[in-house]
Amino acid sequence: MNAVLQDGFGRQIDYLRMSVTDRCDFRCVYCMAKNMTFLPRQQVLTLEELQRLARLFVGLGVKKIRLTGGEPLIRPGIVGLCRDIAALPGLRELVMTSNGSQLARLARPLVDAGVKRMNISLDSLDGARFRAITRNGDLDRVLDGIEAAKVAGFERIKLNCVVMKGRNFDEVPALVQYAIEQRIDISFIEEMPLGDVGRSRGESFCSSDEVRAAIARHHRLLDSTENSGGPARYVRLERHADTRIGFISPNTHNFCASCNRVRMTVEGRLLLCLGQENSLDLRGLLRRYPLDDQPIIQSIKQALKGKPLQHDFSPGGEVQIVRFMNMSGG
Repeated sequence: MNAVLQDGFGRQIDYLRMSVTDRCDFRCVYCMAKNMTFLPRQQVLTLEELQRLARLFVGLGVKKIRLTGGEPLIRPGIVGLCRDIAALPGLRELVMTSNGSQLARLARPLVDAGVKRMNISLDSLDGARFRAITRNGDLDRVLDGIEAAKVAGFERIKLNCVVMKGRNFDEVPALVQYAIEQRIDISFIEEMPLGDVGRSRGESFCSSDEVRAAIARHHRLLDSTENSGGPARYVRLERHADTRIGFISPNTHNFCASCNRVRMTVEGRLLLCLGQENSLDLRGLLRRYPLDDQPIIQSIKQALKGKPLQHDFSPGGEVQIVRFMNMSGG
């Protein structure tokens, strides 16, 4: 197999974000509508199909796979899937994004299975506000999960916070302080216009520049050239060397020029861009060619030639992609 996967603009694609479920035990206001309809079982890729696709992409030169959802840890068999993917020759690291609700029981098995790094969503440190943002999440359970992740020994743990005015922007300094105390990293993410969540996103939109300014009132920030293989721009804190702060800014600081990733939804759509609808039906190919990898490999290579140069997100608040975030792969 060709060990370098490139798009039509010469960008090397070595990072696959792979959704293992569209379901979640939370209903976060920026990710889903209050009443969601989830995919029927027959439309969801089996564990064997997920493992096969991971093998094919690693054979094509993918070095990093992130398992996402929905909430990946509610998918039955997830630890075994992690073990199978982590063992693939040529894969540099298997990582995961989780809401943290299941980590108290699964952090250690995940480390043992080969998951190297864990990103954990944390949008508030206030129990009532956390429940309002997640619609049904238990903050204490997530904090227990973060502690379990620290004890389990992941190589790195990072918190993810989607910042929204009127909901949690005022908590940015407290969230940074929590990350400092825990000696872990934190990234602040601009809300993306994916799916009709029943409100105008423009009213709550908060730019990364505003978040950075709020942090800079309390800490001296040092720009960093560090790269974790994803879209975050990092800064260091002058007095707290154990914590990095990342900014993911799809609306205001377009990072498309260096895009090295594709996403795969749990029904097997290979999304060539988070902000576009261009996709390849991998599920159809898997089930049409159960014993022959070559047609799938060729289809992936051909599809990558059509990967867009960039997305068209803007902070105006209008829904630009009908697909919800839980359908896009975290």
